Amino acid sequence: MSKDEKDLGSDGVQDEDSARPGPEEQSSATGSQTHERLGASGVSDAAGQEPEERADADMSKSQSSDKKGSFWKELPILIVIALVLAFVIRTWVMQAFYIPSGSMENTLLVDDRVLVNKVVYQVRELERGEVVVFSGDGSWDDPTVVQPPESTNPISNGFTWVQQQLGAAPTGKEYIKRVIGLPGDTVECCDDQNRVLVNGVPLDEEAYLYPGSVESHTEFGPIEVPEEHVWLMGDHRAISHDSRRNQNNPGGGAVPLDHVVGRAFVIIWPFSQAGTLSIPATFDELNEAD
Repeated sequence: MSKDEKDLGSDGVQDEDSARPGPEEQSSATGSQTHERLGASGVSDAAGQEPEERADADMSKSQSSDKKGSFWKELPILIVIALVLAFVIRTWVMQAFYIPSGSMENTLLVDDRVLVNKVVYQVRELERGEVVVFSGDGSWDDPTVVQPPESTNPISNGFTWVQQQLGAAPTGKEYIKRVIGLPGDTVECCDDQNRVLVNGVPLDEEAYLYPGSVESHTEFGPIEVPEEHVWLMGDHRAISHDSRRNQNNPGGGAVPLDHVVGRAFVIIWPFSQAGTLSIPATFDELNEAD
C-alpha cells in the first residue's frame, strides 16, 4: 500500500488529523485573524472619537454664540438700568453744574464745573458761608446769568440738554451764591469799616471776596431774613445781582429754602481750579453760636 493510500480512509476521505493544520499554520492563521480584529477595532475607536471631538467643538461654538447673543439681548436692559440710575442720582443725590457768570469770582470762575450735593439739606440745616445752587423763579432773577441758546433743531436741543445734565452748559434756571444770613438773622451793611454784619457781628470777607472788592457797593438793612428764607450774596460784589438788588421782589431779596437745590461742595473742572468749597473761617463764630 502506498503512502497516499495509507492516508486515505476506507471511503477515500482524508483523515481529520491529517487535514488539521499544524501548530505553525494555526499560529499563523490565528495571528492573521487577531491582527485583523485589532485593526478593525482600532479603526472603530478612531472613528468613535472623532464625532465626540466634533461634538465638543460644536458645543463650545454654540455656547460662545449663545453668550454673544445673550450679551446683545441684555445690552438694551443694561443701558436702561444705567440711564435710570443716572436719572435718580442726578435728580435726588448729586448733580454737576456749569458756572456761566463771574458773580462768584474768584471763588468760582466762568466755565468752572461744580458738584452739588442734593441730599445734605435733607439731613441738616443750611449753614452760613456755604455756597449753594438755587432757583430764582418767583423770588428774583439775575440778568447777568447766561441763557442757553434757543434752537428749533431737535437734535441741537437734545445735545444741549445732555450737556446741561452733565454740567457742561448753562441751564439759565439755577444760580449760585453764598449763604450770608439764615432764617431769623438780621443782616445789614455797613459798619464804619464797610463790613457786612450778621446779628451785629461783622464779617471779615477778605479771604474770599474778589480782589479789591468792597463788602458792598450799596447799603442795605438792617433786614430780618424771613422764616424759611436765606439771604444770599455773590463773592464779586460789584457785579453780583444778589439779595441786595432784589429787595423789591417777593421775599424782600431773600430766597425761599425750598428753592435751594443743594450745596456746591467741590470744583471738578478745570483741574487747575479743582478743590473743595469750604466754609470761610469768619462764619465759625456765628455757626458755633447756633
